Parts: sequence; C-alpha cells; structure tokens
Amino acid sequence: MDHQHLSTLLWREQELLDLLLFKAEEKQYLILTGKTRWLARIAHEIEVVLDQLRTLEVERAAATEQIAGRLGLTANPSLRQLAEVAPVPWSDLYVKHHENLLTLVTELRTLSDANKGLIEGGLAAIGDALLSTRGTAAGTYTNHGRAAGNAYRAVTLDGAL
Repeated sequence: MDHQHLSTLLWREQELLDLLLFKAEEKQYLILTGKTRWLARIAHEIEVVLDQLRTLEVERAAATEQIAGRLGLTANPSLRQLAEVAPVPWSDLYVKHHENLLTLVTELRTLSDANKGLIEGGLAAIGDALLSTRGTAAGTYTNHGRAAGNAYRAVTLDGAL
C-alpha cells in the first residue's frame, strides 16, 4: 500500500460522507413535510452508507498503519500527524483531506442534531395529543355490559324492533 492508495480511500470516504449528508437532508425534508411513509426507507439507505463507511474505515486504518510504519510514526496516527511527516505533495493532499473530512463531519453532526430535535419535537407533540384525550370519556363498558364509571343515561328503545 502506498500514498496513492490511501489518498484514493480518503476520497472515497469523502464521497460517502457527502452521500450521507445528502441522505440526512432527505430525511429532514421528509420529517418537515410529514411524509413519514418514507422514513423507514431513508433510514435503511443511511444504514447502508454507514456500513460502507465502516468497511472503508478498516481499510483506511490498515493503509495508514503501513504508511505510518514506513515513516517512523507510532501506531494509529491521525491524518494530521501523517501529513506532518509525509513527503510533498502527499503532505499537502493529506491536509486537504483532513480539512474536507472535518467540514463534512461537522455538517453531518449539525444536521443530525437538527433532525433529532425535529423528531423529538414531533414525538412530544404526539404525546401531548394523547395526554389531552385522557381526560375525555371513551365510552367503554364493563364486563357486565354497563357503562364504565357508573355513568347511566336514558336510552329510548324502538318498540318495533
């Protein structure tokens, strides 16, 4: 493995993070428009992208370890540490990758927090609506066929039946 391979993996990671950001924005749109029918689908699509990122992360860690060993770095260096000791032009490219990844992750966190807030707000509204119906009589009956709560009312029966 070499610098070119690691750089390719970093580009792929950026592409996947960008796709994840797009999916998160789609999810926000669905939440805001109330199109909850598609939330399960978008959640699945997000999980697929996250699985791809996890797989890529393992490959990137292996490539980083090999390059770090050749450059005399300790195990599991950060991308910033790798950029400090890598030869030119790779050092500059690693700095750019680091900046781009940091920007994408920050955007994802912000959007994820916003989506979480929207979902929690929606759940709270549903909970409030359910609580507001608690005080009203549901018109249920006991096992003896009487109205629950001993609430009797007059009933007119049609004699023709």
